[in-house]
Amino acid sequence: MANQILVLTVLAMTCTLVIAFEPSPLQDFCVADTTSSVPRVNGLPCLDSKLAQADHFFFGGLHLAGNTSNPLGVKITSVNVAQIPGLNTLGISLARIDYAPWGVTPPHTHPRATEILTVLEGRVAVGFVTSNPDNKLISKVLNKGDVFVFPVGLVHYQQNVGNGTAVSLSSLSSQNPGVITIANSVFGANPSISDDVLSKAFQVDKSIISNLQAKF
Repeated sequence: MANQILVLTVLAMTCTLVIAFEPSPLQDFCVADTTSSVPRVNGLPCLDSKLAQADHFFFGGLHLAGNTSNPLGVKITSVNVAQIPGLNTLGISLARIDYAPWGVTPPHTHPRATEILTVLEGRVAVGFVTSNPDNKLISKVLNKGDVFVFPVGLVHYQQNVGNGTAVSLSSLSSQNPGVITIANSVFGANPSISDDVLSKAFQVDKSIISNLQAKF
């Protein structure tokens, strides 16, 4: 019996460690003090709670369409701890994505967050790729009101597949989810990744790598 209790205790502790992601807050809130000189550890230092105001928990303008006149045809309006200091330590953020016709959010990852996306307008093709060795593409075309989840850390994308504009809203399980755009990271690294490394990795001539690096 004692051994069974020990095993169950270890399993419970293990599960707790596995599901833990961002630390749970130990107070009602921790408004980010952007003026503090205290070093960052995980999140931002807390403003004195007596100084908290409604504006620390507020962001206006998410109803405004983003400017999609760029090569990708996409504008992302982030709402994270940089916009709402009161999100500090709460482990959540938002992003509005505006798409021009056939606009693309290129393959990218969020190293610290799972993303759940809701289409507000238009038709959006979405997909993510599972990890090695399968690299299975899981994709679907979403319509207005549809919801799709991108698991934390996996490469994913979105594309407007209609002739009109599209809009989606994403919730992310981190106050600062981060974003790694694959093309920018690989071909726009500073300093550059060796063209010998990249030509072998992508199985193409070095001249193609040099051309891609020049674009980023």
